[in-house]
Amino acid sequence: MKINKIIIIFLVWSALFITQAHASNKIEGVRVWPSPESTRVVFDLSSKPDYSYFMLKNPYRLVVDFSDTDKLPSLPEVPDEHRIIKKLRYSSPKSKGGSRVVFDLSRTAKPVVFALAPTGPYKDRLVVDLYGTQMSAYSNESTNKKSESREKDRNIVIAIDAGHGGEDPGSIGPSGTYEKNITLQIAKRLVRLIDNEPGMEAKLIRTGDYFLKLNTRTVRARERKADFFVSIHADAFTRPEPSGSSVWVLSLNRANSEIGKWLENTEKHSQLLGGAADVIKDTENERYLAKALLDMSMDHSMKTGFQVAEEVIGELRKVTKLHKRTPQAANLGVLKSPDIPSILVETGFISNPTEERMLLSSSHQDKLARAVFNAIKGYYWQNPPADSLFASMRDDNPVKHTVKAGESLSVLASRYKVSVESLKRFNSLKSNTLFVGQVLTIPKA
Repeated sequence: MKINKIIIIFLVWSALFITQAHASNKIEGVRVWPSPESTRVVFDLSSKPDYSYFMLKNPYRLVVDFSDTDKLPSLPEVPDEHRIIKKLRYSSPKSKGGSRVVFDLSRTAKPVVFALAPTGPYKDRLVVDLYGTQMSAYSNESTNKKSESREKDRNIVIAIDAGHGGEDPGSIGPSGTYEKNITLQIAKRLVRLIDNEPGMEAKLIRTGDYFLKLNTRTVRARERKADFFVSIHADAFTRPEPSGSSVWVLSLNRANSEIGKWLENTEKHSQLLGGAADVIKDTENERYLAKALLDMSMDHSMKTGFQVAEEVIGELRKVTKLHKRTPQAANLGVLKSPDIPSILVETGFISNPTEERMLLSSSHQDKLARAVFNAIKGYYWQNPPADSLFASMRDDNPVKHTVKAGESLSVLASRYKVSVESLKRFNSLKSNTLFVGQVLTIPKA
C-alpha cells in the first residue's frame, strides 16, 4: 500500500513537471503577405497572445516577444518582392519559455501590431503590419500635384478596387472559394477592357493578394487622380438560397458624417478644394464656405454615383440575375470620398453554390466585367469631363438618344446636363411632347 502511494505521488509530480515544461501557447503558423507599400505578417496561435515589441536601428529591426509561447521549428522564407522585410529569424527569448522573432528590415518602417480573436477559419492571431516611410497621402507635394491643371484631351481615369485581400479573404463559398480571389480576377478583366478603350484609363487599387485598409483604397484613388471609383465584391448570406447581383451607393447619412471628418482636417479639405482652399482660413465664417464647397462636391459625387449605378444595373440585367433592381444606399466604408463618385458592385452571392460556380467561370467573369465597363463608358460618353478626349470626340460625333417609354425632356436634360430649351432648340422641337423611338441629338453640355 505504501509503495502504491509513492507511485501515485511520483506520477502526479511527473505530470505537473511535464505541464510546466510546455508553454501554454504555441505558434502554429506564420503567413507573410506582400504589398507595394507595406507588408503584413500573421502569426497563427493556439490561444490569445501575450506579447511585446520594440524597434532597433543600425541595422533596422523589429523585435516581437511572445511570452510563454512555443515556437515553430522554422520561419518562412521572405519572397524577393518584399521591399521592407529582408528576413525573419529567431533570437534569444526575453523570458524562459517564450519566443523572440526578429524582423530584419531593409529600411525604416512604422510597425502596427495587434491581436485578433478567432473568427471564421482562423484561431487567435497576432498581426504585424509594417508600413514603409513614404510621402504622406496628404502632403503638400501631393496636394500641389492634385491642383495642377490636367492636360487637354486627357484620359478619364477609373479606379478599380478588388475587395478584401491578404489576411482578409472576404466571404467564403460552399466549396471554399475566397471572395478576395474572385474580386481580383474580375477587376483585372475590367482593367483590360478600360485600358483598351481610347480616352479611358484604369488604375487597379489592389494588384495582388494583400490587405489594404478601406481608407487607403480611396486615398490611392485620389492620388491617381481618379474620375470614378468602383469597388468589386461578391455577396454572401447565412443561407444558400439568396442570389443575384446588386449595386450600392453612398448613403446620405454617411456622406454628412464624412464631410464633418474632412472639415476637421485642414490638409484634407485643402486637398479636395485645390486652389480655393488657399483663401479659406480657419475662421468660423470661412469654415462655412469650406463646408458649402464640400457639400457641393459630395452632392455631385453622389448624383454621379447613383446615375452610374443605374447604368450598371441595366447592363448587369443582360448577363445575370439581379438581387436588387435599383441602386441600394448604405454606410459602406469604401464609398466615402466627397470628391470621387463611387459605387460598389456585388457581382453575385458566393454563398449560393450555383453562383459560386458561375463566379469561378472565366466566361461569366468576362460578362460581368464587360457589363460594368459598358455602363461606365456609356455614362462618361454622355457626360464627359470638359478637358477629356471623350469631350473632344463628342464634339466631332454628337450623341444620339433614342427616346424610351417614360422619358421626358426634363428627364433627358437632367441626365445629359443640358437645359430643356437647348434640347428643343437643337432638335427644332415645337412642344415638350416626345414619342417612343424618336431620335434626339444631344447638344454639348
